[in-house]
Amino acid sequence: MARSPFRTRVESTEWITPRMVRIVVSGDELGSFDCGEFSDHYVKVQLPPPGAPYAAPFDMEDVRERFPRELWPRTRSYTVREWDPEQRRLTLDFVVHGDVGIAGPWAAGAEPGDVLQLAGPGGAYTPDPDADWHLMVGDPAVLPAIAASLERIAAGVPVHVVVEIDDDDDKLELASPGDLHVRWLPRDATAEALRAFEFPAGRVHAFVHGEATSVREVRRHLLVDRGIPKEHVSVSGYWKRTSTDEEWRAYKKEWNRLVELDEAATA
Repeated sequence: MARSPFRTRVESTEWITPRMVRIVVSGDELGSFDCGEFSDHYVKVQLPPPGAPYAAPFDMEDVRERFPRELWPRTRSYTVREWDPEQRRLTLDFVVHGDVGIAGPWAAGAEPGDVLQLAGPGGAYTPDPDADWHLMVGDPAVLPAIAASLERIAAGVPVHVVVEIDDDDDKLELASPGDLHVRWLPRDATAEALRAFEFPAGRVHAFVHGEATSVREVRRHLLVDRGIPKEHVSVSGYWKRTSTDEEWRAYKKEWNRLVELDEAATA
């Protein structure tokens, strides 16, 4: 049986870059929220579409029974930036591109007291403490997961971060106990930059998440060109250019299949 969603209330909002807003939510229901093992833990926020005749909190099944599909809640995944179990306080960072999308506009206009309904958490990655060095690749949507992961790098261990951005407004201050090196690149420049990058000695643990086309190209380079074992690379397409979130989720299973074929075709 699926777990019931958590109903939370916005505690505070803070713009941490011109295009990223930090939302802190809390609530008694978060007493059973189980988070901590992974550094890429995520939740699925559930938001009514514009014009919906209901608001959070709501019962998903009730909404689906009473309203047509176009009025059903939209689900969007967001990384847990911070979790305080004692205070039952959850921090999420939202990328905002004006009035585009569902979650971004909601976050841009959120105020203390607003209700946010969410499910989760999920997750699969945490930096391997036995790796000699770490590589983290992403874009602004991945920065919360990268920032949370950097906090778990052991002191002095090399960690190289490569982030594709639209412009300097997307840059976020990053910190780590490890030996941190950060490169900010224009869109679609990561694979070429990695081909020219002299990898440090030793075993790498790589985290490659973000726009699907870029992720696929970087994964192919790491596994095929560099010969990195698949189990040493965490890969996920968060979104796909030219596709809505719903379209991307419907296509992601096929994308995963094609990604696996990239490796098999060159074996």
